[in-house]
Amino acid sequence: MTKLTDLNIASARDGLNAGDFSAAELAEAYIQAMEAGRDLNAYITESPEVALERARQSDDRRAKGDNLGAMEGIPIAMKDLFCTEGVLTTAGSHILDGFVPPYESTVSANLRSAGAVMLGKANLDEFAMGSANITSYYGNVKNPWSVNAGKDLVPGGSSGGSAAAVSGGLAMAATGTDTGGSIRQPASFCGIVGLKPTYGRCSRWGVVAFASSLDQAGPMTQTVQDAAIMLGAMAGHDPKDSTSAPIDLPDFEAAITGDVSGLTIGIPKEYKMDGMDAEIVALWDKGVEWLKSKGCTIKDISLPHTKYALATYYIVAPAEASANLARYDGVRYGLRVPGESLDDMYMNTRGEGFGDEVQRRILIGTYALSSGYYDAYYIKAQKVRTLISNDFKAAFADVDAILTPTAPSAAFGIGENQDDPVAMYLNDVFTVPTSLAGLPGISVPAGLSSAGLPLGLQLIGKAFDEGTLLNVASALEDAAAFNFKPGKEG
Repeated sequence: MTKLTDLNIASARDGLNAGDFSAAELAEAYIQAMEAGRDLNAYITESPEVALERARQSDDRRAKGDNLGAMEGIPIAMKDLFCTEGVLTTAGSHILDGFVPPYESTVSANLRSAGAVMLGKANLDEFAMGSANITSYYGNVKNPWSVNAGKDLVPGGSSGGSAAAVSGGLAMAATGTDTGGSIRQPASFCGIVGLKPTYGRCSRWGVVAFASSLDQAGPMTQTVQDAAIMLGAMAGHDPKDSTSAPIDLPDFEAAITGDVSGLTIGIPKEYKMDGMDAEIVALWDKGVEWLKSKGCTIKDISLPHTKYALATYYIVAPAEASANLARYDGVRYGLRVPGESLDDMYMNTRGEGFGDEVQRRILIGTYALSSGYYDAYYIKAQKVRTLISNDFKAAFADVDAILTPTAPSAAFGIGENQDDPVAMYLNDVFTVPTSLAGLPGISVPAGLSSAGLPLGLQLIGKAFDEGTLLNVASALEDAAAFNFKPGKEG
């Protein structure tokens, strides 16, 4: 019999429906895996009691013949950016010490209503600011593929704990959030599927905010079909979030037909950059051939303002972060470091509570928003953002999806690039434009580097057309036939 921790959502659903095992047995298997895999530091908080209670409730619903949800009995990790009622929520930061929310985020509530079983809260870069999961107050996360590399590798970020948990068999699936690539880049580094939905598809209510016009929750899974199942359970209009889109929720799993013949796939010339890693270029070329073999038409396109995307992002995101993080002052919750005056208390608390990267981005953002510089930086960045979005709108008049690499490299060693913030920011060079335009993007594991590490390809879709995106991603997944696991191949 297949090990329970080797199952994906779709196969576990079949096994639960057939009575081959119970949700409690599934949860027990993952709790043991979680304990055995603590060296990865993928979880900040493990919640085995919560998992077992919800698993037993799921088994009871099944025994009574109640209506079952799409994620019934499925054990998942929750990125520790989602507020979870009665369970510690840290955002990977010292400043939220001891914060136990009295409420549940909409996304985690939707998943719970769909029957999902929360195993714990996954580690992340502090306040989701990072591309390597090295800025968490709770320590670095290790990529499970470190076993293949013979040295400790980063899992990508900021959803590195979620990616490591899924890749390492410590959760069947996980939630992530993506502001500039924080689902797709770690998915690529860890050899799993990561989907950033269209901005507005999933509610942001109860998710600790980084950059409000960019943040979007999404699934991190083993397969494209699993991503479709989980997205259907996470998404939906939420009146508590004014940016949540009031549109019908399609059946994403049913949209995966396997037939992509006749679709046109765009290849943006601006993503072919000088000095690109030859392995990344070769994998991209393979992706083109795979989709051609599935009956797609390939079309060269231009996204002329791509070269401004990273600079634009690093004005818009820190500016919004500086505003969002102003609320952490030690008064109502979290860390409080006393001082001789109220101002001293604020300074002591924020100085000790925020890590270096968060402080760097608050300073950049505050500068960009300050009097005399607001028009020169923030307003100009917003105008360029509109141009980037218009590039995509023009391209999607002729194509159904766009194919690019997900990241410019495979996972790198912990400590590498750590002293060079700009080098670290370049990890998101292929994912940031999609985020600025609010479009859906998915990373699909497509091959191994010469060092035996996973590499992903990114597909970008039209706004609120995740169905087509998932269908093309499934075709790409089928052609790539990526079936490698960390520690077993490479």
